[in-house]
Amino acid sequence: MASDRWEPTAFKVRVDEVLREFVGEEADAFAAIDPVLGSVAENLEAAVAEGKRLRAAFCYWGWRAAGQPDSGALVRAAASMELVHAAAVVHDDLIDDSPLRHGRPTAHVALRAAVGSRPDADTAARSLAMLVGDLLMALAGQLFATSGLPAAYLVRARPLWSLMARELIAGECLEILRTGAGPDTAVSLKVIRYKTAKYTVEQPLLIGGVLAGAGARLREGYSAYGLPLGEAFQLRDDLLGLFGDPDHTGKANTDDVRGRRPTALLAETWRLAGEEEREVLRALLGRDDLDSEGLAQDLDAVREVMRRLKAPDRIEDMISARVEEALDALHGLDVPTPSAAALTALAHSAAVRLF
Repeated sequence: MASDRWEPTAFKVRVDEVLREFVGEEADAFAAIDPVLGSVAENLEAAVAEGKRLRAAFCYWGWRAAGQPDSGALVRAAASMELVHAAAVVHDDLIDDSPLRHGRPTAHVALRAAVGSRPDADTAARSLAMLVGDLLMALAGQLFATSGLPAAYLVRARPLWSLMARELIAGECLEILRTGAGPDTAVSLKVIRYKTAKYTVEQPLLIGGVLAGAGARLREGYSAYGLPLGEAFQLRDDLLGLFGDPDHTGKANTDDVRGRRPTALLAETWRLAGEEEREVLRALLGRDDLDSEGLAQDLDAVREVMRRLKAPDRIEDMISARVEEALDALHGLDVPTPSAAALTALAHSAAVRLF
């Protein structure tokens, strides 16, 4: 990077180049095993083609804030965080049966054509998607291990990789087990913390910091900044998931309502609702017997209940409080000025998205 000033577009280009080259080579090697694997290889590449590269950025600045300089090897290590994310997204879309991601068919939808008209085509496509996610996670570890950073640095960070995987999978399991249960804000925030917050902000920061040899106080500061910011990121995502424009978000906005997911937005709506409003919600949530027009009408009705109860405003307050908490923690750290400026900008990028 030419200067210490945070240039997110330039950084994204660097990460994109690493991912395109690395995953492209791996996809080619995979497809070379047998021509029939070509469609699976294409989905490997498609899984990493889009993204803001926030997780890579947090890993990068975890390193820089500990006093280490920019390097190509560090960018490769940071890019591995995006492969973790890609794996999580493929699995999450599969679990949630989501049809769209970044405006494109999700892996299990895209792979439906690869299995033809056999009776178990849907199941086979979902199985292929699951394996795409598994391979992406394996490739994340490979890219990290071959990043070019000194072996001693990589060894220091190895326990955090195990922790990141454990907590991410725990969060997914919690969401599955809590889906359909009575809405509870505390439960929803715990799901958010483990499913998204930790691997989006806290763990990438800590991995970057541990690679750089960060001390205990700085690592504690990273967690104090990263956890509330990661929660704010997912709270924003939940709002956009229901109230955002699918043409901008690239995702279907019916998923949370149709799946009756344990989001904080739904939990706060339920907490604020009276019995009459709860009856309306019971009738609308989780229905899978509607055509697209009926589902759109149900979605509008749920939004109307939420607006009337000012549940979105409550989530906005929760986002603002968490961003403030994160920035307070950041301002208490003794880190280089460019790192503090970058992490401040990243906090706003993560939590204050317009679509």
